[in-house]
This record gives sequence, structure tokens and C-alpha cells, in this order.
Amino acid sequence: MTTFTELLLNGISLGSVYALIALGFVIIFKATEVVNFAHASLLLVGGYLTAVLQDDIGFLMALLAGVLGAATVGALVEFLVIRRYRGKDHSVLAIVTIGVDIILITELTRRIGSDVYGLNDPWGDRVLTMGAMTVPQSRLAAFVVAAVLITAFLLAFRYTSWGVSMRAAAEHPETAALMGVRLGRVSMSAWAVAGGLAAVAALFLSVFPTPGLERGTALAAFKAFPAAILGGLDSTTGALVGGLIVGVTEALATGYQGDLIFLGRGIGEMAPYVVMILVLLVRPAGLFGTKELSRV
Repeated sequence: MTTFTELLLNGISLGSVYALIALGFVIIFKATEVVNFAHASLLLVGGYLTAVLQDDIGFLMALLAGVLGAATVGALVEFLVIRRYRGKDHSVLAIVTIGVDIILITELTRRIGSDVYGLNDPWGDRVLTMGAMTVPQSRLAAFVVAAVLITAFLLAFRYTSWGVSMRAAAEHPETAALMGVRLGRVSMSAWAVAGGLAAVAALFLSVFPTPGLERGTALAAFKAFPAAILGGLDSTTGALVGGLIVGVTEALATGYQGDLIFLGRGIGEMAPYVVMILVLLVRPAGLFGTKELSRV
């Protein structure tokens, strides 16, 4: 029971980080109806800037620079690339984001090489002991920070003029444009917010108990992709629920993979995709998605 509870807590904290990444997928999809396959590169941009700047300007300022840098890159991708293809088929736009991702990941991989960047985060390798359970403090911090950011976004999405504009653009872009909503500004801000959230997620994917930031850190974005899909690509609530489901599933499958050896090794990596497929068999639009969604 202790092992299960420990795995569950770690899964919830990891799932909250996945929810941040999944929320980025959802924000961009709601604003532009584009499935952003370049999200992995935005995550790596934020993490890389944080890692290389921390010795010069300190951890907190480096984290801020990473968030702003990833947000800026996201906004530039929208302005320089995505906006030029506006009105094209959504499948074409999705393929374009794959090309953008390849370019950015290739350059970042060249810069990172085989290095592993440790982050001078305030939690270090400290753990919180609760009876027989031990939970890394960084995992608890990940849950708290993700909860604060997701709550802040949901409040802004509901109560601010920016949120109203984004909801209007997502509901009916032509009508929103006629009512004075600047679709280009909404789209660019969506990409910027998604990039900033990805940078924060990169931090918690690179601290203890992981060895640090490496070129493979970007693959975490593809783990969060099932979270966005099974939750529903047009649902912010779905991103949160999907992230938690994926995190808990991965943690439990990895923790008990010794008992699941008959399913093969690496079941923890595969389990989120199995859950995604099972959910889509029952609800093709995801748990909270609308049935009108087009498929890519």
C-alpha cells in the first residue's frame, strides 16, 4: 500500500507537469485549430535557455528568461510561419509544424550534444519523508506550481478580455473578426502562452529525480500529447484531467512493471498511449472534447 501511495503521489505531480504541456496543445488548437507538433522544440528552447543562463544571472532570472524566450519563439513561429498559411487545410498546417520542430530540435540538439545540464533549482535532491514514503520536494513543487499556473490561466481565460477574445475566436472566428477581435493577435498570444508553459514544464522535467536537461527531454512533449488527445483537444479541462491520467498511468505502470513483465519491458512508456487508444475507442473526441472536431 505504501508503494502504491508513493507511486500515486509521484504520478499526480508528474501528471500536473504533463497537464501544462497538454494545455499548450489545447490553447493553440482552440485559437488556430492547428495541432502543434512543434511543441517539443518550444519546451526544449525554454529548458535550454534556463540551463545555460543560470550561472550568469541566477536560477530565477534564468527561468524567467527561459519562459520569455520560449514564448518569443512561439510567437515568432506563429507570425513568420503559421500566419502565412492561414486559410490552408489544417492537415497542411500540422505538417508545417512538424517541419518547424525538426529545424528547431536539430539546432538545439547540435548545441546540447551529449551534455546533461544540471539546474541549480532550490529543491535539489531533497525529499519529503511521510512515514515509510519518500517524495522528492521537486515533485511537490511541480504540482503546486502547475496548479497555480493552470488556475491562473483558467481564470484569465474566463474573466479577462484576452480570454473572451480567445473563446470568441475558437467558437466562430469569422463572427469574432467582424465584432472587432484581432485574430492574428489572439493566435500569436496563444502560441506565446503555450511556449511559456512549456518552458516551466521543461524545468520540472529536468530536476531531481531526473539527471538534468538533455536533448531527449523534448520527448516529454510527446508523452503529453496523449493527455491532450484523450482529454479533448478543444478542452482546457480535458488537458488537466488527461495530464493527470497519463502521469498516474505512467508512474504506476513503471513502478509495477516487474509484475507486468509478461507485457514486455518499457510498459511505462507505452501505457499512456494504450489508455489514449482505449478512451478514443469509446469517445472519439476525447473525454471532454466536442464531436465536431476534425481529425488530423
